[in-house]
Amino acid sequence: SLNGLSFCSWIDQQITSINHESFGIQLTPEQILNKIKYIFDHNADLKENFDKINVIYQNDLYTVVPKPLFNTESLNNYLKYNIKVLENDFIAYDELEHHNIITVYIPYTNINNFFFDNFGTFTYKHTSTILIDSLLTKKKNSKSSSVFVNINDISFDITVITNGNLILCNTYTYQTKEDFLYYLLFTTEQLQLNPEEFELIFIGNISKNHAIYK
Repeated sequence: SLNGLSFCSWIDQQITSINHESFGIQLTPEQILNKIKYIFDHNADLKENFDKINVIYQNDLYTVVPKPLFNTESLNNYLKYNIKVLENDFIAYDELEHHNIITVYIPYTNINNFFFDNFGTFTYKHTSTILIDSLLTKKKNSKSSSVFVNINDISFDITVITNGNLILCNTYTYQTKEDFLYYLLFTTEQLQLNPEEFELIFIGNISKNHAIYK
């Protein structure tokens, strides 16, 4: 993401190293690329000969489209109502094969070029694709409404699942706990969820001592 980087390496499904760096502020894609280059030059865990590279983008430059309505020629139209899309923006999409959902998003082209130049073939996805797939699999047989809130340093994702179906996935930036509460209550109100009935589940960077949890 533009406010931090994480690196995880593994062998035979066993994690061998995890590194995380939070910047506290939003950087530009160019500044992030410089950070990535520096870390690859100075981190011994990243000097291995990797068989497979996965790049995961975490940003709010995405939307979710039902597969029956998806058309590869309309990528710009899916995004333009949520974010400002520039003429030279490269738009990508991930398919959630088991859920008939497509995530449409903007990756950072300069970072993709770096990985291609240095490692050749690699795969990339948007973090919402992984989040939605995991939560829908977990709740596929549920008959109730669940609101998942994935907390990050300066943003959070709200994913709402009702009767095993995705109702909403959106990302909000926040600075205070009041910001967070406003977006959460506004979202659930728009979806006509009764705050006394739906299940609220926190995931991500949060503990019971966090101001948001309290």
